[in-house]
Amino acid sequence: MAAISRNYQSALGYKFNFIRFLITSRTNKHERLTHYLSNVRTGSCWFAANVFLYILILTSCGNVESSRSEFALGTVCTITLFEHGKSRVYDDIFNRIREIENIMSVNIPASDINSVNASAGTAPVRVHDDLFNVIESAYYYADLSRGAFDPSVGPLVSLWGINSANPRIPSRAEIRETLPLINWRNIELDTETKSVFLKQRGMSLDLGAIAKGYAADEAAAAARRAGIKRAMIDLGGNIVIIGRRKDKNPWRVGIQNPDGNRGSVVGLVRTPEASVVTSGIYERFFEQDGTRYHHIFSPSSGYPADNELASVTIITQNSMIADALSTAVFALGYEQGSLLLERLRGVQAVFVFKDRSIRTTKDANFILTDRSYTVSNP
Repeated sequence: MAAISRNYQSALGYKFNFIRFLITSRTNKHERLTHYLSNVRTGSCWFAANVFLYILILTSCGNVESSRSEFALGTVCTITLFEHGKSRVYDDIFNRIREIENIMSVNIPASDINSVNASAGTAPVRVHDDLFNVIESAYYYADLSRGAFDPSVGPLVSLWGINSANPRIPSRAEIRETLPLINWRNIELDTETKSVFLKQRGMSLDLGAIAKGYAADEAAAAARRAGIKRAMIDLGGNIVIIGRRKDKNPWRVGIQNPDGNRGSVVGLVRTPEASVVTSGIYERFFEQDGTRYHHIFSPSSGYPADNELASVTIITQNSMIADALSTAVFALGYEQGSLLLERLRGVQAVFVFKDRSIRTTKDANFILTDRSYTVSNP
C-alpha cells in the first residue's frame, strides 16, 4: 500500500510543534486570540502551505498593530504585542527570527549549519555565535538525556524523509549503515574560535528540536528590549508568554488533542509568564500498511520512538530548554523521562498517553476539558 503522508514541517528540521492558544479575557478585547495552523509542508526546494488562520484582535488606535503574522521558519509565526504593537518593533522581531533561520536552517543552502555538515570529517568550521550557542546547548541536553535527544540525527531524518513529500520506510540494512553516524559525542566544539567539527564523514546536524525554541527566546528578548511588558510569541506552536494579563489571571494555553482535529484540545495549562512547547506523534508522520511512522526518532534504534506516549508538553521559562526537553522526554518514555525532569528545577510537564490517560508533574496547573480523557496522576 502506498504511504499516506501527513507532514507539518519546520524549515529548521524535524520538529514542528503545534499548540492552540486559548487566551480569553472578559475584560480586555485585546486578549482574545485563536490561532489555528494546519497542513504546512516544505521540501528542500519548495514551500507549499495550506494555512487557516483566524485571529480576532481589536486594535485600540489606528497606528498600533495588536498582532502580526508572517511566514518564517517554515511555519506561520504570530507575534502579539497588544496595545504596544508598533510596526518598528514587529519589524525588529521578525528580522531577528529570519536572521536565525538564515543561520540554522538546513533548507537554506548558504546557512552556517550546512557549511558544518558539508565539512563533516574534513575540517572544523567557524560559525556565527547564535549557531555555536545552540549547538553547545544541544550537546548539553544530549549528554543530560544520554543521547535520547541527539542533534546529530540529520542522517536519519534524511533517510526516512518524513519531512519531505516522499517519506519511506528504510531497509534494516540502510538503518544499520546510518546508525554509526548518529553520535553527539562526535561533535567537537572549540569555544575559543567558535568552530564546530563533525568528526565522521557523513555526519550531519539537524537542530529542528531546539532551534525554534531559541528563535522564540530571541524574539521575546527583542520585545523586551523595546520596552514591551506584555506579549505573546507563537512560532508555529513554540509559545512564549511575556508579562501578565490585565485581569491578573494566569494565561491559558491549550494542549492539542493527539486524536482530534487540529485545534481541538485535551485541556488547558494555566501559567504566568513562561514558555510552553509540545512534542507528539500527531505532528508529522506518514502511514503505511496501517502503521504510523512519526518524526521523533530514537537515535539508538533508528526508528521512530515507540512507547506509551502520544505527546509531552513542557512548561518552563526558557523556550529552547522546553523545545529540547519535550523531544528528549518523549524519546525516553514516561518512566525515564519523569526521572530526568525530577533532576531539573522550574520545569513542569503534561504527559498524554495513547490510552487517553493524562499525567502531570505535581506542580503543573492543568485543567482537563476533553472528558474522553482521564487524569490519572499516581
